[in-house]
Amino acid sequence: MSDDSPVALITGGGSGIGAAVARQLLDAGHRVAVTGRGEPRLRAFAEELGNPHALLTFVGNAAEYGDISAAVDGTLKEFGRLDTVVANAGFATHDTVAGGDPAGWTEMVLTNVLGPALLIRASIDALKETRGRIVLIGSVAGFIHGPGNIYGATKWAVTGLAENARREVTEFGVGVTLVAPGRVETPFWDGYGSLPPGHLLTADQIADSVVWAVRQPEGVDINTVVVRPIGQPV
Repeated sequence: MSDDSPVALITGGGSGIGAAVARQLLDAGHRVAVTGRGEPRLRAFAEELGNPHALLTFVGNAAEYGDISAAVDGTLKEFGRLDTVVANAGFATHDTVAGGDPAGWTEMVLTNVLGPALLIRASIDALKETRGRIVLIGSVAGFIHGPGNIYGATKWAVTGLAENARREVTEFGVGVTLVAPGRVETPFWDGYGSLPPGHLLTADQIADSVVWAVRQPEGVDINTVVVRPIGQPV
């Protein structure tokens, strides 16, 4: 792999959609850095791939600017450039505004809403240099209303952030893509207690859309991709 091959940084990249994107980009010849809160999970992910030289891992919290800045700086120090960032880190408390437990809401809001904004802020100077791309992983829940759904409210914020960011960074030659999945079989559902009914997408199927957007020709800006499994009504 050459020193001028493209470089991507993915938050929450040790499992689920983030890990699937990392695998596909590595297979496509990119160099990839991933962040995550759990060092054992990141180590296991790297070992699963054979500890490739083209993969970096950084332990950190997506909602802490110091952690995200350190990951960006470490990626630039090791790989010399940054072409794509993927704001994938996020989770749901799977409860409602009228009946849920507020104890988990602060962390969810910070991770899901503040986290993508911090990644943009930390990486934008490097992305200006490469005329790169920002990818935000949103959700169908950021386009429809669900009764009391606080997670959905965080993803409505991500939907808005994607377009607000695009309107600022497009003048720098930087693209912004929002990928909004429907139901996907990932660890996202661990706190729910079971997988939801019906057909679910796989993490690799969502990663297909992310990688397709990332690999568009220069000057092409894919802005919003909503991907549902066949049979998901809302």
